[in-house]
Amino acid sequence: MKMYQQLLTLPQKRRGFHIITTEVIHALPQISEFKTGILQVFIQHTSASLTINENADPTVRKDFEMYFNKVAPENDPEYQHDDEGPDDMPAHLKAAMLGSSVTIPIRNGRLALGTWQGIYLCEHRNYGGNRSLVITAWGEA
Repeated sequence: MKMYQQLLTLPQKRRGFHIITTEVIHALPQISEFKTGILQVFIQHTSASLTINENADPTVRKDFEMYFNKVAPENDPEYQHDDEGPDDMPAHLKAAMLGSSVTIPIRNGRLALGTWQGIYLCEHRNYGGNRSLVITAWGEA
């Protein structure tokens, strides 16, 4: 079994849901060596998250943003954690709902994503800054 790991720093993105599948694949080209394996992508932040979803129609990403803004609205007077602004606590709640990692099978040197699936960086802050991802792949050649 082989294992590879790479740190990927994504430049700051605007608030919303961004497809990063290509960036992940380019950051760890050794994926192509595996006949069978696993890829894990982990985000080292608590106010952004990762998920896998629709990669073709951009309205899906807009609807994700709309929905999560309804579920965790800004300026809720009951929030106590708001040191970094009105998007602070809602960003943590959204990240907790979506999660900090995704795991994808590797098959014949490629990510075994479905036809319409892509990896999303879910940026929940208005000004989140650069985002660090740890990408780990392991498997058999």
